[in-house]
Amino acid sequence: MNESEMMSLGLAEAADAVARGEVTSVELTQAAIARARKLGPKLNCFAALDATDALREAEKADGERRDGKACGPLHGVPLAHKDLFYRGGKIVACGSKIRKDFVPETTAAVLERLSAAGAVNIGALHMAEFAFSPTGFNEHYGHARNPWNPEHVPGGSSSGSGAAVAARIVFGSLGTDTGGSLRHPASMCGLTGLKPTLTRVSRAGVMPLSHSLDCVGPLARSARDCARLLEVIAGADRADATSSARPVPHYEALLAGGGRGLRVGVPRSYYYEMVSAEIKKLLDESLEALRAMGARVTLVEVPDMNLVNSLAHLIMSVEAATIHRKWLETRREDYAEQVRSRIEPGLLYPATRYCEALAMRAPITREFIDLALKDVDVLHLPAVPIPVPSIEETTRGHPVDVARVIGTVGHCTRGINYLGLPSISVPAGFDAKGLPVAFQLVGRPFSEAKLLRAAHAYQQVTDWHRRSPPMAS
Repeated sequence: MNESEMMSLGLAEAADAVARGEVTSVELTQAAIARARKLGPKLNCFAALDATDALREAEKADGERRDGKACGPLHGVPLAHKDLFYRGGKIVACGSKIRKDFVPETTAAVLERLSAAGAVNIGALHMAEFAFSPTGFNEHYGHARNPWNPEHVPGGSSSGSGAAVAARIVFGSLGTDTGGSLRHPASMCGLTGLKPTLTRVSRAGVMPLSHSLDCVGPLARSARDCARLLEVIAGADRADATSSARPVPHYEALLAGGGRGLRVGVPRSYYYEMVSAEIKKLLDESLEALRAMGARVTLVEVPDMNLVNSLAHLIMSVEAATIHRKWLETRREDYAEQVRSRIEPGLLYPATRYCEALAMRAPITREFIDLALKDVDVLHLPAVPIPVPSIEETTRGHPVDVARVIGTVGHCTRGINYLGLPSISVPAGFDAKGLPVAFQLVGRPFSEAKLLRAAHAYQQVTDWHRRSPPMAS
């Protein structure tokens, strides 16, 4: 295979090709490093490239295969991850000036699980400062750029993950999602991004934004690739007491079955209030594709999502302010104004309001499930309701206009984190400017297998997820 052929493979395809001996890990890793050096600076998507260590890992992976040792599900596949997953002995800056020299002693549980499954790590990916941006804003190190059009945002806060996977630099990446930070870059870069149920994946060794809302999940090219990654990283972890002890399904094996009989709910209110006409057209086409597969689509009601968003905002603000309080006292000017202005209000909320927001969570989640998901398997929602904005639209101009664009980006995603429900963003076409559009599917707690199956079925009858940016050719 030449470089283009190798890097056009999906993650699962690449892992299977290594296992069959059709390509070596060294070949894949060399190609990924070459692309990182060529495209990484254009997209500003890497925080650090660890070429020497990556090639050493790849050589080891090839040696193990030659020796007949069992290959893990990710054996020899080069990946890179958001720069807030701790890796012992490596700088983890979290997109910030404050942590630009921080070197953790421990490694995140999810990174250890990826290594145990045979994955090769080629570096750390750029991100929004302390994960505080749905667009990828970063005043300190520059904004990551969208491979489909570098003048546009790639989505955030897992911005480097979206750009690097879409540009075919790596085969997949882990990110975090507190209000859409996996689903935004997936939607805006033409990828598949899965936010699992709140406790499905360990968060040990991950720089938090908001303990009650943060989720770790995969971002890759297809539902199949996300299924393989999720199966590796999910499950109980003694280092994270909040992680669920539920057994981890064989997600990839459960993809089969198609969409016949799938019950899909489309909310009557809230979610379409800000959807642009061209995105609405593509969303309608995705529903038609689901119907053609044998799915049944019905209209459903949802609770007051504005209340849900307000409660999510309160929790995130208070928990983030708690984490950052000492730095705000001693290093206030080392934050970008856009980031600091989002954290500081959390210092002012009364403890009673925060406790109320936590106490209301369970009954509101039950209400949402009983009302919106009562007679359906999944909800079909917009992912990002407007065309992918430009970097200029989200950084310049009147602050009110900038805030409006940024707020609209997360209109359909942020409430799902408060509810703790799983959600997957799925590519659904391109707008008039050639930028990606997506829908998201939302399910009951721990229904990741059903979401992945539905997304996979849709991807068997469409090829949006296989499209790649011209620069990746």
